[in-house]
Amino acid sequence: MSVSFVIDPLDFVQNTGIHHGKIPVDALVRLHDFLFDKEGELIYQISGQFDKHEKPGLHLEIKGKIHLICQRCLGKLVHTVDLQTFLVLAKTEAELDQADEDDSADAILSTPSMDVVSLIEDEIILSLPISSCHTEGECSAQELESIKDSLTSKTQSAHPFAALLALKKTN
Repeated sequence: MSVSFVIDPLDFVQNTGIHHGKIPVDALVRLHDFLFDKEGELIYQISGQFDKHEKPGLHLEIKGKIHLICQRCLGKLVHTVDLQTFLVLAKTEAELDQADEDDSADAILSTPSMDVVSLIEDEIILSLPISSCHTEGECSAQELESIKDSLTSKTQSAHPFAALLALKKTN
């Protein structure tokens, strides 16, 4: 399933464009490697506006839930996506380099035909945690570890050669 929404970002800003919609998680192919499954959908809104320095930019909001892979137990981890970002549009590579020096704003190169869905996917991937794990006490790997620890302590409480000692006493 291919979802696409292409804009000319500078024209979109000039016309104070606004667009919203839903994207099925299944359509975000580059995100699949991070996911437990491809269920759900994300809601987005993109609007073209000028920042306080009168530079053109895109305001992007993304909301929804995705299922990541827990790095401890390899189980399903529900991750809430709630992103709001403003991306300054650079018209040239030189302008982009200059904007990159300013850490206060994110900038992207404006191309005549920008795929918004691809931009949304980029922002989601950039927002993901480095190592996704359940919170303390929620991970099934921790439950298995505690069961294993309790079994280990029970078997270690009996001396490993107790059976031999009992056999020796009977003979």
